[in-house]
Amino acid sequence: MKLSEAIQPISYVKANAAEVVDRVCETGESVIVTQNGRARVIIQDLKTYERTQETLAILELARQGDEDIAAGRTRPIKQAFAELRKEIRKKNPESRL
Repeated sequence: MKLSEAIQPISYVKANAAEVVDRVCETGESVIVTQNGRARVIIQDLKTYERTQETLAILELARQGDEDIAAGRTRPIKQAFAELRKEIRKKNPESRL
């Protein structure tokens, strides 16, 4: 979509809401809505929104991991797995781990 088509004033969106929603859902491209000449909101389809939220969640986990590494909150992987196996065996003594 051309940038000129991606940016729409709120008056256009109000007058053509169904068309705007259909276009966003069909193309997967977002629409930037302006009010008084300033960008105010973005309209995007649900799948794109969900993908964005999932991506942000993954990035947050990576950020937390980096923070843990910087703070020294790490241990060797063999030790971590041994601790996990021990916990699993406590809860389920018949486990084959």
